[in-house]
Amino acid sequence: MKIILKENVHGLGFKDDVVNIRDGYGRNFLIPTGKAVIASKSALRSLEEDLKQRAHKLEKIKAEAQELADKLSKIKPITIEVKVSGNGVIYGSVNNIHIADALKEQGFEIERKAIVLKDVKQVGEYTAIVRLHKDVSAEIPFSVIAEGGVAAEKGEKASTEVEPEAEKEADNTVESADVEA
Repeated sequence: MKIILKENVHGLGFKDDVVNIRDGYGRNFLIPTGKAVIASKSALRSLEEDLKQRAHKLEKIKAEAQELADKLSKIKPITIEVKVSGNGVIYGSVNNIHIADALKEQGFEIERKAIVLKDVKQVGEYTAIVRLHKDVSAEIPFSVIAEGGVAAEKGEKASTEVEPEAEKEADNTVESADVEA
């Protein structure tokens, strides 16, 4: 018996597949539960028409996603201000919610689940990937800076202050070695 599956059936096939099965399995289980219909000529024509319509809709959705990706690639740079420690490490992290909010400010309503980025825990330049369709994605560059630039300056001063002390200790070690010799 030839049937058309109306939903995925484990071990048999996927939705809209035309498969051959034993008569009893089709009549007693698949057809009564609504998981399949008999593959008559009219059912096959209807399936073919449905598949054409779905393909057309998918092409349209993909074209819209590509258009949005092109617009996203032309946006002004995103800058995210965060609180940082003295050595440039962020308190917390920057995540997809921050990127979604920044895109919303620029007029793009992007679902936060569509934004993929690695852990951002330091000040710097990064790239987020926005998945708009299974075949279409856009890269969004963004920079993470310290709030008001104050914390980053403190971090730079702290690192420069440590270096002269290390140099003095190194000089003292050299002088004591000269005295012993």
